[in-house]
Amino acid sequence: MTNTSDRWAWAEIDLDVLRNNVAVLVKQAGQAELWATVKANGYGHGAVEVARTALASGARGLCVALADEAHELRVAKIDSPILVVSEQPASQHEQMLRDDVAATLYNESTIASYGATAARLNLVGRVHLKIDTGMHRVGVPVENALARAQQISNLPSLKLDGVYTHFAAADLPEHAQTDIQIKKFRELIKLLDENSLRPKFVHTANSSGALRGLDTTTDIVRVGIAIYGIAPSNELESLSTKIKPVMSLHARVSHVQRLAAGEGVSYGLRHKLEQAATIATLPLGYADGVPRRLWSVGGDVLLNGRRCKIIGVVTMDQLMVNCGDSQVKIGDAAVLLGTQGNESITANEIATKLDTIGYEIVCGVNSRVPRRYIDSRK
Repeated sequence: MTNTSDRWAWAEIDLDVLRNNVAVLVKQAGQAELWATVKANGYGHGAVEVARTALASGARGLCVALADEAHELRVAKIDSPILVVSEQPASQHEQMLRDDVAATLYNESTIASYGATAARLNLVGRVHLKIDTGMHRVGVPVENALARAQQISNLPSLKLDGVYTHFAAADLPEHAQTDIQIKKFRELIKLLDENSLRPKFVHTANSSGALRGLDTTTDIVRVGIAIYGIAPSNELESLSTKIKPVMSLHARVSHVQRLAAGEGVSYGLRHKLEQAATIATLPLGYADGVPRRLWSVGGDVLLNGRRCKIIGVVTMDQLMVNCGDSQVKIGDAAVLLGTQGNESITANEIATKLDTIGYEIVCGVNSRVPRRYIDSRK
């Protein structure tokens, strides 16, 4: 374990658990290649560390959202295939081409611009064409996809290396949209086949698709949240029992006080104690990614092996916990995300209370919180 800070708040990233998760998902992917999604600093876990571990554990490629995220990996001497999963500004095309990453393209003008930059650099840019089969976020509509594939194929400076779509509701097993998207996409691939335009990689599956085994024809499984040990939704918890959370969030008690019944706690004194209690302060707040309103939805902290309620508004740098009559002292270890004793708090538990998703919880633990990496191989 490496410790880069003496701060009494930190996140632990267990790379041993990550290895196991990737191995489980590689097996689940079958004949398809697993590409690990490490955008948003590896969902808050550390992009470079996650990328290296995932690749050493069976992943064949990486996915990111931004050209700069891809560049960070190249600077770190990671030479695996990298897919940037949305179009980037023209000002970043040269960097992407020099970094030899696969560009996701879907607009006619962007394809032309990317091709022109590649021609100027005397390079051939690898392209994955993204198809909008119903999510309606980005991508070329199905009816225009053949024309865009032909446009890419006609440019000597570009190579159509992949074509893919993204599921809008694969995390909801009862939703009909996924089957509709698969049908539309397969019809398009048949059309590309008929026009000799089918590329090396045809892919659909995300974490939800991989866990559900939705599309066995996919050549790449783009796995994000699942490699971090978090089920994509509460509905898929039963399919996620073999993966375990990689991140845990810790703090040490920085202050202890005994308050009488009727006393208020934190800004606005919105929470008044119904009875006397020991209140512990932890040096973590919303500037670290702990949601300010977590106190109002029943947020807990694990302290001395038991659940204690967060009371009063979470402040920028600190939060307060009601320990009742428990014996607590400065320096005691607390867990906001993870396991202590027989109790556990998961990202999806917190997310459900806040009416959001586990992705947002781990991504929200920002760079101010030092990461400590657990790696038995070092």
